[in-house]
Amino acid sequence: MNLNIYTVKKTIWITSTARKIDFTEIEAATMLLMKWGFDYKISKTIGLENHQFAGTDEERASEFQYAMDHPEIDAIWCARGGYGTVRIIDKLDFSHFKKNPKPIIGYSDVTVLHSHLHTLGLTSIHATMPINIEKNTMEALQSLKMALLGDKLDYKIKSSAENKGGVAQGQLVGGNLSILYSLLGSESSIQTANKILFIEDLDEYLYHIDRMFINLKRNGYFDQLSGLIVGAFTDIKDNTTPYGKTVKEIILDVTSTYNFPIVFDFPAGHIEDNKTLLIGKEVLLTVKKDLSRLEFL
Repeated sequence: MNLNIYTVKKTIWITSTARKIDFTEIEAATMLLMKWGFDYKISKTIGLENHQFAGTDEERASEFQYAMDHPEIDAIWCARGGYGTVRIIDKLDFSHFKKNPKPIIGYSDVTVLHSHLHTLGLTSIHATMPINIEKNTMEALQSLKMALLGDKLDYKIKSSAENKGGVAQGQLVGGNLSILYSLLGSESSIQTANKILFIEDLDEYLYHIDRMFINLKRNGYFDQLSGLIVGAFTDIKDNTTPYGKTVKEIILDVTSTYNFPIVFDFPAGHIEDNKTLLIGKEVLLTVKKDLSRLEFL
């Protein structure tokens, strides 16, 4: 799909599909949108509270459905992650949305939406969320603005010593590793053949990461994969008895029998410099000794 169809004209809807959030936590994001020349509307989920969630499942689903179907809402920006998007995904009707798509923006728990949209042949925007705006780097924010305006994204980063060199082209898929793992076997589980997989995660134990990677392998995620992009793995924990491998060592071990290029330390995920990625777009991944590049085609 041509990204130009996703160029945001005017109004961005801010909603929460997961954890509760109040108005003060999205104020910086609304000010930023106005600075960029966009209008915004705030969902009823902002300020709602149902235990840890931003309203009941029905309330969160209803607000999201309204935004998907409303002709004057040009994009949907998820306010924060946490947990809860998977609880509403099967309550949503995408029939109208497939004919009139618009960007859905977010990361972390929003991987549920990215993955489901990808199975429908639609693109989406993996990017920072309103709750993070005050902590993000200017470069991360600029990358989101470029995506909203339909400008081309092209990233060049210093290569990690652990990278596996090579060149690959394909659609970019993926997101949060724990969410991808949790979607296996469901209608929202993605296919990775001839594609470039991006992964990131937060607050996981090393043995959990190994278990998830082994399960992705057993589900065929790597069999015909063209390339792997490893983003930030933040606040990773170990047991009292050390697991014995780093995140990079776990990934290299599980994927050791495959020949696709791997780039580590890509600036995206639960970090301040959370660069924007276009899920479902064709990309060219080039991994060299000194420099790696991700070009959106």
